[in-house]
Amino acid sequence: MAFDLGSSKRGLRPSMNVTPLVDVVLVLLIIFMVVTPLLTKQLWLNVPPKAEAEAPPPSPDALPPIVLTLNRAGAQINGQAFVRSQLPQALQRMLAARPDKVVFFDAQSDLPYGEALDLMDFVRGHGVHTLAVLGDEVAVAP
Repeated sequence: MAFDLGSSKRGLRPSMNVTPLVDVVLVLLIIFMVVTPLLTKQLWLNVPPKAEAEAPPPSPDALPPIVLTLNRAGAQINGQAFVRSQLPQALQRMLAARPDKVVFFDAQSDLPYGEALDLMDFVRGHGVHTLAVLGDEVAVAP
């Protein structure tokens, strides 16, 4: 706190010295400017282009997609329940017979996020290279 020696009859008047406050704020600003670029994380996301025309239906002899589903009961592949240790062998067998090698992943909405990520990491670590995450369709306002 500084004092102003004025010519008033009251004597000394206190006044606020804001220089230390400005110095602290500038140091914090520089710290945040340096640290902020280091906090960014990269996530590669392939979003399909918006289709104007409706896609033609698949041919009747086409193979059904492989859908890995996680729910409270456990993991299922196309509706058939599997123990976690059997998933890699079952998926590798199914993918060997397919030309596209894509596995679709779906999870119940009320499951913890960590469980879904854990299963996705487990499957990716055992030979599944393309894992497409299915999401709920959300209406977008025009």
